[in-house]
Amino acid sequence: MNKTIIFAPYILTMEGDKPNILCDYALWIKGKNIHEILPQSQAKNVSDANVLHLNNHVLMPGLINLHSHGSMSLLRGFADDLALQDWLNNHIWPAEGKHVDHEFVYDGMLLAMAEMIRSGTTCVNDMYFFNADVAKAGLRMGMRTFVGASVLEFPNRYANNADEYINRAMSERCAFFGDDLVQFVLAPHAPYTVSDETFKKVIALAENEDMLIHCHIHETENEVSGSVTEHKVRPLKRLDNLGLLSERLIAAHMVHLNDDEIELVAKRGVSVAHNPSSNMKLASGFAPVQQMLDKGVNVGLGTDGAASNNKLDMFAEMRLAALIAKGFSGSPTALKAYDTLKMATINGARALHIDDKVGSLSVGKRADVIAIDLSEIETQPLFDPVSHLVYAAGREQVSHVWINGECVLSDRVLTRIDIAQIKEKALAWTKRIKI
Repeated sequence: MNKTIIFAPYILTMEGDKPNILCDYALWIKGKNIHEILPQSQAKNVSDANVLHLNNHVLMPGLINLHSHGSMSLLRGFADDLALQDWLNNHIWPAEGKHVDHEFVYDGMLLAMAEMIRSGTTCVNDMYFFNADVAKAGLRMGMRTFVGASVLEFPNRYANNADEYINRAMSERCAFFGDDLVQFVLAPHAPYTVSDETFKKVIALAENEDMLIHCHIHETENEVSGSVTEHKVRPLKRLDNLGLLSERLIAAHMVHLNDDEIELVAKRGVSVAHNPSSNMKLASGFAPVQQMLDKGVNVGLGTDGAASNNKLDMFAEMRLAALIAKGFSGSPTALKAYDTLKMATINGARALHIDDKVGSLSVGKRADVIAIDLSEIETQPLFDPVSHLVYAAGREQVSHVWINGECVLSDRVLTRIDIAQIKEKALAWTKRIKI
């Protein structure tokens, strides 16, 4: 059984509503779990363990990317500076129609997960196609993976209609059911691509199989106005009438919300995945994050896909989320650093219903832990580790990552895969897609 004791000057547990920083403590990993968090003087007496001294670091829970399309990393930079519908209809969907298959999805997920792990992300809530290949990539990389099984009304290379998307996903789910690192999620794409009938099927299936639901909602003004034209109500009202709004739902984006809708989301227990970089790049707008938090909505943080971001960097998302919230609200006290860190850790865990396992550093929880080196010039002087993690530190300062107790990044080196192989695959896909 793996036994590792990590000595660090700062341990940020993310337990509680206010920062809980343990100074000069050690974290003891035993097997998959956090066995103990104890003063360094006591930890020195522990024998038969791998000892790691990270003398310039802060330890904290691994970051949780609550909304991503990982395999789209192979389309990074393929179509930029476009509005969402133009980007989707005229560029991304045609490219996917030509290239997305088992190999594309698997190779793309390896590329994405390598980037995410090197950025301190230990868990991803994904949404794409060829779900078994997403799951296989997660197991290959040792990453906690929520496999969002996309559901659409129109065909692509994965399925021909909504029923086929659902049936294939449920069949693939059987091979990974009960795995500690892989969990399937039903992912109806969006209100403008999914019918009422299909939403009803997804809701019933999620209840019967105890599954989460992941969906793009209120991402753009055009989505909202289009729903009013077609359905005579705004998307959230339509979805609430169908029964979609519940604690099972992770709503991605939620940019265009009025006060009544924020109240409704809070009442129904919906979790929101905020994606500030993608929202800005596609000019989708400014999500009312602080207003949602004030009303008790659980808000997590995501990167979206690398085709619309264009990087899978949760440190960048934290900084941008905090700054936008202040600028949008007109209040410098909006979305404080610790609240932003909560969005990237424990809030994401709550949205995925795994906050009893991950999201904070606590004895008995899974050892999803990251170490950030704060000795670099960019993070000096050091008055407040919490502030630096949001406003100053970058993903390149993540030195070590543990997932389920296993060290998957050691001194910036991935331990499960040769990064040269991933680069080689990415280059091959670049040449193939360019043709």
